[in-house]
Amino acid sequence: MRAPVRVVGLDLGERRVGVAVSDSGGAVAVPHSTLARTGDRAADRAAVAALVDELGAERVVVGLPLSMDGRRGPAARAAAAEAAALAAELAGRAVAVETFDERLTTVTAERQLAGAGRRGRSRRRVVDQSAAAVMLQAWLDAR
Repeated sequence: MRAPVRVVGLDLGERRVGVAVSDSGGAVAVPHSTLARTGDRAADRAAVAALVDELGAERVVVGLPLSMDGRRGPAARAAAAEAAALAAELAGRAVAVETFDERLTTVTAERQLAGAGRRGRSRRRVVDQSAAAVMLQAWLDAR
């Protein structure tokens, strides 16, 4: 049996970063927040690092948007590079950073939110954090 660990999941977008967090037992992922991109990736990484510290996370899982055939396109390469930069930002904090397949997480999150009656702006405000939670839950389940 694995030891419980607090994990943060990130859904990286051009305009926003969706954030999800696991429970303290490392079994259930829940949406946490959505961070607006500033246009300065270093500042964005610093904001994520501060949130990781605040949440006491021991691991960060960054969604990797692979193509449907499993290949790494430009978006996946950018996400992998951003994950590596975040790992460097978190160096010395004993926080591991890894990537995980996030194919169809936004579609799944959109369907879940629509099923819950969320429409329009209400749904757009939380879709990124919901997609992060879908991805993080898949990662937790795969452990």
